[in-house]
Amino acid sequence: MSAELSRREFLAGAGAAALALGLPGCASLVPWIERPLPAGERPRVACIGIGGQGWVDAMTLAAGGAEVVALCDVDRDPPRGWFMRDLTRRFPQARRYRDFRELLAREGPGLDGVAVSTPDHTHCHVAVTAMRQGKHVYCQKPLARSIAEARLMAETARRHGVATQMGNQAHARSELRRAVELIRAGLIGRVREVHAWTNRPIWPQGMAAAPAPAPAPESLDWDLWLGPAAERPYGPGYCPFLWRGWWDFGTGALGDMGPHILDLPWWSLELGAPTRIEAESEGGTAGSPPRASTVTFRFPAGRSSDALALVWHDGGRLPPEPLLRELGLTARAVRRRYDLLMLGSDGALLFHHRAGLRVLPEERLAALGPVPESLPRVANEAIEWIDACRGGPAPLSEFAASGPFTEAVLTGNLALRLGRPVDWDASALRARDAPEADPWIQPRYRRGWEL
Repeated sequence: MSAELSRREFLAGAGAAALALGLPGCASLVPWIERPLPAGERPRVACIGIGGQGWVDAMTLAAGGAEVVALCDVDRDPPRGWFMRDLTRRFPQARRYRDFRELLAREGPGLDGVAVSTPDHTHCHVAVTAMRQGKHVYCQKPLARSIAEARLMAETARRHGVATQMGNQAHARSELRRAVELIRAGLIGRVREVHAWTNRPIWPQGMAAAPAPAPAPESLDWDLWLGPAAERPYGPGYCPFLWRGWWDFGTGALGDMGPHILDLPWWSLELGAPTRIEAESEGGTAGSPPRASTVTFRFPAGRSSDALALVWHDGGRLPPEPLLRELGLTARAVRRRYDLLMLGSDGALLFHHRAGLRVLPEERLAALGPVPESLPRVANEAIEWIDACRGGPAPLSEFAASGPFTEAVLTGNLALRLGRPVDWDASALRARDAPEADPWIQPRYRRGWEL
């Protein structure tokens, strides 16, 4: 009834490559392409937040033709300080800053754009401040920590006419764009159910108490790191990596991996905003996301889907075993090889960023016939944004698209925090009959950090 599609079989049957991508957030997801541009055509870019993923972003943008003229981080010598030292060595002409506001004020009209790779809770403040000054913005996923911030970022980009891109990496890969085309062409018929899963969180979640106060490292400007978040003493359980497990700074497993794994169904099915979200979880607290959860997003029928249930599983949870058995799958194989299952009227599709694409039954691929390309192909997401900064076409993960996508993903966190279903009114940005959710939709900011 089913068979794994090799790359050659996929190419022969539908003119597409098997989707064998690297891990989300890793450099392997962005093809490393050296593209030197003439000096007068190189966008001048500042990289804000340069540890870990920020290092990847700086290197990829530079390889794609951008000129890195400034580096900014609130920690002069973070625990992963190799990243700062390496970028300083590679870009000796780049000026160093701790406060992004000072960077934007001093670099002035000589700066074309910024790359934002800070923790989630400062994405919006950095990006909106830059866009209001007419700067192009490349921002890592999730676009923002809150739903209202994602809406503001998309509106600000539109108002100022700047080139934008959310860094969810695989969105620019030609293989993923081909998968979108095939699904829209009816590869598995009208889609009725989607399951997505991840092993995240791989950091602590479900903490009941704040980290014990401790002196902040001398190199770290803790007040700047907090940014718009409520003031509190430093604790080693907050940063550098552990902020993802706190609602005040991160968006949990769903916010971390949802922009990667949910991209294919949301994009290919043109889902828009969910109307109802239900959640069940274990180990969550008022201050920290749960250790494991299942979130069900309900969408109305669309062009390629019936009324749809999109079910998210994290903390090692998987789709129900009876469903897997019905498809001839084992939990072990699914856990190792895939992170997405789409069920349609005429078949099913399995996907993973590294293991590839699998269609059930395999006959569906040959029956589909030729499907013409309808989406543009680009070298990678960095070059796609760089070319937009130079006056080229808008990136396909620009804030006009990734803003609503981020809003949809983050509604799941509302249901997790409320502990009951959410009837969502996207036009008004509110959870019906749940005014207690308003501070999570639109957070309050510390004095001096208002937007």
